[in-house]
This record gives sequence, structure tokens and C-alpha cells, in this order.
Amino acid sequence: MEKKWWKSSVVYQIYPRSFCDSNGDGIGDLNGIRSKLWYLKELGIDVIWLSPVYQSPNDDMGYDISDYQAIMKEFGTMEDYDRMLELAHELGIKIMMDLVVNHTSDEHAWFVESRKSKDNPYRDFYIWRDGKDGKEPNNWGSCFGGSAWKYDGATDQYYLHLFSQKQPDLNWENEAVRKSVFDMMTWWCDKGIDGFRMDVISLISKVPGLPDGTVGKSGYGDFGPYCANGPRVHEYLQEMNRKVLSRYDLITVGECSGVTVEEAKKYASSSGKELNMVFQFEHMDLDGGESFKWNHKKIKLSELKAVMSKWQTQLQGKAWNSLYWCNHDQPRIVSRMGNDSLKYREVSAKMLGTCLHMMQGTPYIFQGEELGMTNYPFTSLDEFRDIESINAYHELTEKGIVSPEEMFDYISYKGRDNARTPMQWDDSEHAGFTKGTPWIAVNPNYKEINAKEQLERADSVFHYYQKLIALRKQYDIIVYGDYELLLPESEEIYSYIRSLEEQKLLVICSFTEQKISYEVPENLRGRNGKILISNYDRARVQDSVTLEPYECMAVLYQDRSAAEW
Repeated sequence: MEKKWWKSSVVYQIYPRSFCDSNGDGIGDLNGIRSKLWYLKELGIDVIWLSPVYQSPNDDMGYDISDYQAIMKEFGTMEDYDRMLELAHELGIKIMMDLVVNHTSDEHAWFVESRKSKDNPYRDFYIWRDGKDGKEPNNWGSCFGGSAWKYDGATDQYYLHLFSQKQPDLNWENEAVRKSVFDMMTWWCDKGIDGFRMDVISLISKVPGLPDGTVGKSGYGDFGPYCANGPRVHEYLQEMNRKVLSRYDLITVGECSGVTVEEAKKYASSSGKELNMVFQFEHMDLDGGESFKWNHKKIKLSELKAVMSKWQTQLQGKAWNSLYWCNHDQPRIVSRMGNDSLKYREVSAKMLGTCLHMMQGTPYIFQGEELGMTNYPFTSLDEFRDIESINAYHELTEKGIVSPEEMFDYISYKGRDNARTPMQWDDSEHAGFTKGTPWIAVNPNYKEINAKEQLERADSVFHYYQKLIALRKQYDIIVYGDYELLLPESEEIYSYIRSLEEQKLLVICSFTEQKISYEVPENLRGRNGKILISNYDRARVQDSVTLEPYECMAVLYQDRSAAEW
């Protein structure tokens, strides 16, 4: 398998608004990020994925961009950005920008022009349609509730917005749109950035005619079959690759909702014509339900293993995986799939990290994941800031689909604000995030869970993640080895083997707080395995093991005598 720097890299996602505030206004900023780069250097990560820092009215927390070549005033200036980039590069850390080009803000100059008249040169930069029978052009619902169409009285037409009505979709069929986007990307590459994470990039090509979708509980049609992985998406990305990406040494990952393994092989083919890798959501959607994400359902381990293993084995040698549990759109993984109680939070956080980081693919860490940060204990709706959670609460309760009490529990458990509470730096007021009033509340457990305490303690989650990252640099088998699932039916243990040449890496992860027995695979019994990492003080692994609650280990076997270990 061809070796690439981004295959052995570990990426750390920063959500700038919640990372570190340098000026006391309660909002994280670029100078705050710059002040914490040494922390990330110590952790050992290679790449920062920076969630949007562009100029934005902030309807969807920066994912509604009004100027791609300016910095949001709350975050600082372009000079601040340049200084941050320079220091990151001095420390050997690369910067990957968030590229949001399925849509812009309705305050972007292109859209301001587009809505002026039907013959404006920018009219065709967006997707405008006449109404049908006095209503919207089709029945599609928006991801954030309500119709995906917004009526604009000035020209008596509707524009498409798959997300907020302040996020009109760009018309990628227009060559001028593509050229404008590619020129902007080139500008950033020439500035010296190291890659792009591409927001909802699988949605940029829509099926001609924009047919009605199947109506769901919300009363609106599903646009997914007509927008996700659309007819020209690969054509557009290959053009982007030819005109921009191939001219630089970049890391690229596409957020691809609705992507299948077969589609992923096209997006992230080892031929390198489109992207390096994709984010798929199949494992994150396993606790979905009839109302998509709004429930208390727990992910079933056997189903998780089946999905993860499918992506591991079917992309092997053909495309590259991205590995993640957490990001700015997901609740905290230790509260979702681990155990966030005082007794088991740290061991289960370490176990979840081991399970993911020992797989083939590029791992992504979301800020605070390396500390085992947990979901926030919400008590009222006014503590939420996320447009998705707030809109879903009102829509589903007002239509009588879910009771207010149930819906509050659902958004508290699964809402995106769980990931967006401020980074917990120390045990001072507001967790050291700000000297002002934070834009969203700090999790009250910051006195116990914070970076300062963990940096000082050798057995912390931070130091465990530090070791996970270091092992990836040390052992090719972790990056490039083949993958084989063991015990597919077990609902307590996730175990798999990685293989490379004469080496085998056995990974064992217990997902239960009960003690449980584990038998080492027959072909590895009696051999002297070296424990590379474990969340308990286990010196060696026997052929038959009683696993402690949430215990995990990665054991390396190779054709060497015991003395050579």
C-alpha cells in the first residue's frame, strides 16, 4: 500500500468559538488557539482541522459564510490567522481549513446580487425556481426544520436551502460558481494551508428536475435521494482536484452524508483523482430511529462492529478510511457509548480511544475528547444555542409528535451543543476558557475534568491519547495492517486483529462494566505477545483472560523470541 503522510497523521478538530478566548469577550478566537498550540504539540497531533473562521452572520455557527477571504470579527483578523498559521508550522503542525461550498450565507455578496433580479449576472449562482400551484417548487424539507425553499417576494421565486433559510445552496452546474470556488481555494492554498475538510460536499450535485421526496413524520419530503451523491458530484470533485488540489500537497476529507462503501471508493480512490478520504455516518446513525436522531436509543455493539468492519475490509487497498467518534455535530462519545460515571469515565474513554485508533485510517480527535469530556447536564431549553436542536424541539413538540419532556431529554442526550461547550483547561472560573461570560455554559464538571490536572497526572486520559498517537508513528502495522474482526456476535467485546507481514496486532476492547472472560485466538495462543497499550496495569496477556470493566489492550505478536521483547 502506498505510504502517504496523511495516512499516519492524527487530526485534531478545533471548534474555535469554544476552544480558548484571549480577549475576554466570552468567545474563543484565533489568538486563543495560537496560545494553546504548545498543548497540541505535547499531545502529539499532526494536523488541526479548524472549523470555520470566515466572516459569517453566525446563523449556523459559522457554517453560513458571507466572505470566504475574511475572518469573523469575533475570532480576530487575518493577521491573527497568519500568526497562528506561522507558529503552527514552526511546531510541525499542519492546518486544514473547513471548506463550506454547498451553500453560502444569504449575506454573501453573490447572493445579495443574485436576489436583486432574474437577469442579474449572479442569479444563476443559486438555485431559484417558480412556485408550483401557489406553493413551494417541491416538497423537500430542510435539515433544520420546515421547507427547504424560501419565497423571495422581490422576484416572485423561491430559492433552495437544504439547511437554514440563511444558507442558500450554490448552483454547481454553473461553471462560474465552480471557478469562483476554485479561485478562493487556490488563494488559501497559496497562503500556505495544508488541506480542506469539505462540509456536506456529497450534496453539491442535485438530480435535474428536483423531484418530490418521500414524505416523513415532519410532513416534508426527503431530499436525500436527489441530492446525496448526485449525478455530477464526482465530475465536480475531479475538476476541483485537477484545478486546485493536485497542485499542492494537501490532506482532504469530504463530509459525505448518505455515502455507501461503493461511493466512497470513488470519492477516496487510491488513484487520487478526488479526495484522500471521506467522513461516513453509518456508524453514527446506528442509534437513529423513526425520528432520525431524536431518541434515547443505544448503539448495539454487534451492529457497530458490522459497520466498522465493513468499512475497514471493503476499503482495504482501494480507498482510505477516516476514523472518528466525535466532532462538532455529535454528542460526547464517553456519554454516548462509554460510561461517564465517576467510576468508569476514564477507563471507558481510554477504551473507546484504543478501539478507534488501532484501526486502519486517519484518526480524528475532537477537542476535549483527549480529556474524556462528557455531555452537558442541560436543565432548560434556554441553555441551548444550536439551531438544529432548538428548531427540532419546537417542530416536533408543536406538531404533537413528541412530548416536550421527551424531546428535551432527546436533545439533551443527542444535541450538538454537548460537543460545543467550552474546552476545559483548568479548575479556575469558566474552566480557564475565558475571563468574560462564555457564549455557552461551561460543563460544571470542569473542576474534576480539565487539561491542567490531566497534564500533571501520568495515568490520565490525556497521556493515554498521547501514547495512542505515538504508537501510530512507531508501528506501521497500526497504519497499514489488514483488519479482521473477531467475535462478531458478542455484545460485550469488540476484538479484531491487524496483520502486516510477520506481525499480528490483537486489539481487545470490553464495552461492559461487568468482568468478562476472553479467549485469545487459537493461532496466537502460547506466543509471547507484547502489550503496546492498556488501560489497566496488565503486564502480559494469558491465553485466557478475565477482562476488567471497560478494559482494553493492544497486543503485538511477531516471530521473535521472548528475549527480544
